[in-house]
Amino acid sequence: MNFQNLELWPLVGIPLLIFCARICDVTMGTLRIALISRGLLKTAPLAGFFESLIWLVAIGQVVKHLDTPIHYLAWAGGYATGTYFGVLLEEKLALGLISVRVITENDASDLLQSLGQAAFGVTSFAARGLQGRVRLIFSVIRRRELGRYLEIVREQQPKAFISISDVRTATEGFFAGPRHQLAEQMGRARSK
Repeated sequence: MNFQNLELWPLVGIPLLIFCARICDVTMGTLRIALISRGLLKTAPLAGFFESLIWLVAIGQVVKHLDTPIHYLAWAGGYATGTYFGVLLEEKLALGLISVRVITENDASDLLQSLGQAAFGVTSFAARGLQGRVRLIFSVIRRRELGRYLEIVREQQPKAFISISDVRTATEGFFAGPRHQLAEQMGRARSK
């Protein structure tokens, strides 16, 4: 027996197909935008290709079944769910670089030493805040390293002000990598 010949296929199968296709294409769209915003311009067109291909399949099914509201609900539900999954996927992949700024009122020498030992590049400035002298610590790190970075900051300076923003590109800096790259970078830094 062919499932498409069943009476339920137009009312269950096709809306389910539309729903799943929308989840996929909206997730790909969210990923494509994240790739573009992080300067990963070689991968973004590939995501865009699959996004538009899947969208065409989904819209084709909706147009064929304009007389049934369940198809509209499947379209909208898939869009909402795809948005949610796209955000989750983007967070899991943790693509690109971020800029982390830490402002502390306390002596930050232990924090600077801990971040350096954890292979994070830091730039530190003495500054003046609303209530007096502060220390500004600036780092550009890989997004996937943010949790480890924040753990160190919160352990050393629990009341520090922290702000984070995306970085599109960065060059000529110190970025922690696998241990062999780290040792190589530290060796170059010592030889200068």
